[in-house]
Amino acid sequence: MKSITITLQALIALTFLSFRLAAQTIQTAQTAQTTQPSQPAAPDIAQFYIDVHHLGAGKVTAVAVAAAHQKDLAVEKKYNVSFIKYWVDESKGDVYCLSSAPNPGAIRATHAEAHGLLPDDIYKVSPGQEAMIKGNNSLYLDIHELGPGNVTAAAVAAAHQKDLAVQQKYGVNFINYWVDEKSGTVICLSQAPDSAAVVNTHREAHGLLPVSVVKVEQGQ
Repeated sequence: MKSITITLQALIALTFLSFRLAAQTIQTAQTAQTTQPSQPAAPDIAQFYIDVHHLGAGKVTAVAVAAAHQKDLAVEKKYNVSFIKYWVDESKGDVYCLSSAPNPGAIRATHAEAHGLLPDDIYKVSPGQEAMIKGNNSLYLDIHELGPGNVTAAAVAAAHQKDLAVQQKYGVNFINYWVDEKSGTVICLSQAPDSAAVVNTHREAHGLLPVSVVKVEQGQ
C-alpha cells in the first residue's frame, strides 16, 4: 500500500511538471512573437496627382516657377515623388504641377523642403492618352467642376473622343486630360488659337463647358 502511494505521488508530480514545462514553452513563444521587430509597411503605390498653387495675380512668373521646379527636382527622390510637368498661368498667378507620388503628403513634403510654397489643392487623377504638341498655338488648361460622384474616367474618355472628332473645326489640338473622380474635376490640356475655340469645341462635342480656361506656359 505504501509503494502504491509513493507511485501515485510521483505520477502527480510528473504530471504537474509536464504542465509547467508546457506553460513555460507557450509563454516563451508568445514573448518571442511580440518582441520580434515588425516588418516595415509596404510603400504606397505611386499615383498621378495635379497640385495647384494659387499665388495671386502679379505674384508669379514662368522664370521664378522654373527655378522653384529645379528645387523640387533636387529633393523629390527623398519622398518618392517624380514631378513630370508643370503649367504656369502668369495672369492669375496659378501653377499646376503634374507628378507621380505615393500620396498627397509626399507632394507637400517635397514642396515644403524645396521652397516652402505649398499647394492649395491636390487632385488624385487618372490621365488620358497623350497626344503630341503641334505647331505654335498657345497652350490652354480648361477646368470642369462636375461635382463628387458625377464623373468617371470612362465617361470622360468617351467625351474626349467626341472632342477629338470636332477639334479640327475650331483649330484645337487636345493633348491630354486628367480626371479626379472623387471631386468630379476634369482638367484638359490643349493647343488653340484662343480660349473661345476650346469652349466651342466642348460645346459642339458634348455640351460640357469648363468653368475656366486659362492660357499657360509649360515646363518640365
